Amino acid sequence: MQGKAIIVSAPSGAGKTTIVKHLLSTVPRLAFSVSACSRTRRKEETDGRDYYFISAEQFKEKIARDDFVEWQEVYPGSFYGTLKSEMDRIWSEGKTPIFDVDVVGGLNLKQYFGANGLAVFIQPPSIEELENRLRNRATESEETLRKRVDKAAYELNFASRFDKIVINDDLKIKCFEIATMVNGFLDM
Repeated sequence: MQGKAIIVSAPSGAGKTTIVKHLLSTVPRLAFSVSACSRTRRKEETDGRDYYFISAEQFKEKIARDDFVEWQEVYPGSFYGTLKSEMDRIWSEGKTPIFDVDVVGGLNLKQYFGANGLAVFIQPPSIEELENRLRNRATESEETLRKRVDKAAYELNFASRFDKIVINDDLKIKCFEIATMVNGFLDM
């Protein structure tokens, strides 16, 4: 039987990963859903903790077997997705999966889970603030920063398709607010 799920989506730099980490540390009923991907593992990453790293060919075989809740080819030959077996693992532990996913993945997951999924869209206070946050990370070239900001501006158009929109203008307050929201959903 399908259980509940928490879906947290946002444009890059809006604070979703920080919020998901906060929820995992304060809501013991949650467990992080590890996605599968076909990209090469980075040296600081661990298979099964950060992602399930599989080849593009293995990924395609799993697509053909309908092993995914959702998946997408983000770039040519670069696949990301959520394995049904990952959901079963988390539910068998008596926990609720929480997803830290991009906007398209969030919409796909919401469609899959329907009323059993709480889809939260984390919105930056403004595109200018989002750009400042990305610049302060100092991890992007000017070209990739521009692409991320342009993508974020596009992704903001999908906010209304989520159950809840949270404007992340004060991280500490928003973490508390979302934890309260998540606990309320899990108690329904």
